[in-house]
Amino acid sequence: MRILIIEDDKILRDSLGEYLKTKDIEAQCLQDEREYEAYLNVNAYDVLVVDLMLRHLRGEDIIRRVRKKGIETPILVLTAKTGIADKEVCFGLGADDYLTKPFDLRELVMRLRALAGKRHVERIARIGDVAVDMDAAVIRRDGQEISLSKRAWDLLHLLIKHRGEVVSNETIMNYVWGDTPVGDEIIRTYIKNLRKVLPPDAITTHKGRGYKLD
Repeated sequence: MRILIIEDDKILRDSLGEYLKTKDIEAQCLQDEREYEAYLNVNAYDVLVVDLMLRHLRGEDIIRRVRKKGIETPILVLTAKTGIADKEVCFGLGADDYLTKPFDLRELVMRLRALAGKRHVERIARIGDVAVDMDAAVIRRDGQEISLSKRAWDLLHLLIKHRGEVVSNETIMNYVWGDTPVGDEIIRTYIKNLRKVLPPDAITTHKGRGYKLD
């Protein structure tokens, strides 16, 4: 699971990142909340964690802008505001969960996993005559299993999660290759390999932008 934490308290931010790492949750933590759009443009996240009281922006405004852009990633509000009116505003803007400080780290992990499950695609994703078992990471056509490399599977998984959306090259690079630098040619090679497995025209190229699974 990969999450983005928008929190201006450095001690809390760093401690959350370290703890979540022990639970196999990769947390990217923003020091300056004004950078959140840049991160969302080049990364795919399972959950966004947003504080309300930040230095430069209001958490409520971030939630509003994220939803206005059509980003459906689950949002967990993590804040010291305990009033029912604050909760009502956040849920009205499109937040999915609300956890007040102080909180139990174990509860945070449970909530993150529950929210991440909401973003996950169906267990069996069907693309024409191809069935993709998301849990088992297995692809079948006519009952026959099709072999894919781990990188190709990660790329397919990303495209399925964002089916119907254009996934940028930057997002693909960050999700599939992480810190390993790769060029557009490598992405094109893996897309070409996936096209051999999937029905014709399942993946469309949007020149200068990225790729979309239709």
